[in-house]
Amino acid sequence: MKIVFAGSPQFAVPTLEVLATAGYELIGVLTQPDRPVGREQQLHAPPVKQAALRLGLPVHQPEKIKSDDGRALMEKLRPEAMVVVGYGQILPPWLLQIPRYGCVNLHASLLPAYRGAAPIQWAVASGETKTGVTTMMMDPGMDTGPILLTWETEIGPEETAVALSERMSGPGAKLMLETLARLESGTITPIPQDNSRATKAPLLKKEHGLIHWDRTAQEIFNRLRGFTPWPGIYSWFRGRKLQVWWAVPLAIPDSGASPGTLFVSKDALRVVCGGGMMMELVEVQPEGRRRMSASDFVNGAQPKTGEKLENI
Repeated sequence: MKIVFAGSPQFAVPTLEVLATAGYELIGVLTQPDRPVGREQQLHAPPVKQAALRLGLPVHQPEKIKSDDGRALMEKLRPEAMVVVGYGQILPPWLLQIPRYGCVNLHASLLPAYRGAAPIQWAVASGETKTGVTTMMMDPGMDTGPILLTWETEIGPEETAVALSERMSGPGAKLMLETLARLESGTITPIPQDNSRATKAPLLKKEHGLIHWDRTAQEIFNRLRGFTPWPGIYSWFRGRKLQVWWAVPLAIPDSGASPGTLFVSKDALRVVCGGGMMMELVEVQPEGRRRMSASDFVNGAQPKTGEKLENI
């Protein structure tokens, strides 16, 4: 089977590697263009490009696959199947019609839950206790195509989106292998999604990380696990941004103070949350400073009990 692979993030790399060693003919790898990263804005290749070059595979990086150049490329390659894992671009209808076996997507949720660009992050941030990966036949909608196969797993109570993504990428690769084999043998039946059960996982934005202290400590902790490292979760202290890199919810009452109120001791920095509970900050980063322990922050900034973290 001649395959074009389309993907960009690290989550997609195990699937590309498995396909390259499983006897499939990878006639092209599509990935996002190199982007400037960091303060020096040096161009950085997507993880999939790095893996493809290491495997000796031809790489294509159209700025827009919907362009005339993108169409000319795909009509030249004419794959029998297209495998898509976090490509980062929506495939146009004409492209969906080219492969004999269709365009098969590996999506990091149990569809129809968490359709969209950030399913792992939103599942963790929403406090889900289970998730998984789904292979599906792509259609013109956003993750709305019929389901082929699924794999399910529990989410650990302290597991982060980064750790969960790494853990699910291997089983996802194996699921794609099984899906392609059964498509080729005609032993798989696509199942339409139940749109009434659909939820969304939109692209993350900076404002998603702003902490609203009237949420419960567990809800804030879930968002910390889901949104680290980007956009992270953050608040404002004395008019400057304070990013929270790690914290833990506490099963102790908050003494009736309003959400965002600090309780400070020599070795601990606690914040009142909604629902009558508190959260202990463990690692923070003041604006313009390095990451540091909460105790170092207490010693340096000398916050006082009764001061507040704001969500302005």
